[in-house]
Amino acid sequence: MKTTYEFLKEKIQTVKPSFSFKGENYAGWKSAARNKLRDLLGLDKFEKTEPRTEIEYRRKIEGAEEIRFTFESEEGYRVPCHLLLPEGIKKPPLMICVQGHSTGMHLSLNRPVNDAERDFIKREDGDFAIRAVKEGFAALALEQRNFGEMGQTVCMPPSMNNLLMGRTTIGERVWDIARVIDVIESEFADLVDTGCICMMGNSGGGTATAYTSALEDRLKLVISSCAMASFKDSIGAMPHCPCNFVPGIANYFDMNDLMAMACPKFFIQVSGRDDDIFPLFAAKKVFEDGKVAYEVNGVPEKCAMYIGEGGHSFYADGAWKLVHEMLKR
Repeated sequence: MKTTYEFLKEKIQTVKPSFSFKGENYAGWKSAARNKLRDLLGLDKFEKTEPRTEIEYRRKIEGAEEIRFTFESEEGYRVPCHLLLPEGIKKPPLMICVQGHSTGMHLSLNRPVNDAERDFIKREDGDFAIRAVKEGFAALALEQRNFGEMGQTVCMPPSMNNLLMGRTTIGERVWDIARVIDVIESEFADLVDTGCICMMGNSGGGTATAYTSALEDRLKLVISSCAMASFKDSIGAMPHCPCNFVPGIANYFDMNDLMAMACPKFFIQVSGRDDDIFPLFAAKKVFEDGKVAYEVNGVPEKCAMYIGEGGHSFYADGAWKLVHEMLKR
């Protein structure tokens, strides 16, 4: 006799997303698909508020100026951020850096608090913000909901509370990114190139990047790492954190549709050859299906896939090579 979970893992294999892009009428599909995705994420449950930005400090660090600030993305909810500005570059492009399911944005800043975090950063190229500065970008490290200062990696209770209210944790993260772009445009436009705002993330950060890229036109380039694989072969095939799940989405879309909605922005998909939770065969299929939108729009060169020789990890050298090739900077 099958367990409930065994039954459901088999059942999701039979689900066919009814709203997937089939290669026709891209403009009409994109408009309708974005509206449906916003509805699934519960974004209609969020209300804009004044950011009430507060700069806590500015200081010099190696190779950059650091600005620590917080802003209000929803009434009563403040988001902490660190903006790093590389020395000697006037108005550099900006890379928004989001960690995955981890202890927080301090990893992106290469500020481990113990040996385990130090090993993680070295092993998985986890110092996103520091590397971005070295590549000539300003870097914005933002604390995602439930991680680091906002919850210490515990996502189950808040994710379930969101579902009670018709919201989602992914929706919260997409919302926060949109709101921090508002802050960058209104309060830091003299320091960074607001015409070249980019975003990157690995694992849960890659998931947030993929969803944000589908809806946010102010992003010019995104790197979604170790997150792009079909639902039925990744989060639907094995236990994953509840913050990965959007109720009902498999009935309408798969991850390739997020990439399709992102067109024509530059889209870099990073996958690990031996990633056992976002398998390569499923990652390749998602990329090829998502690329159809870029081909239909005559810009296939604006998307690329990099496969790292390892597991569930970011691969900075390969990803950054593609960034520079695409942006020609």
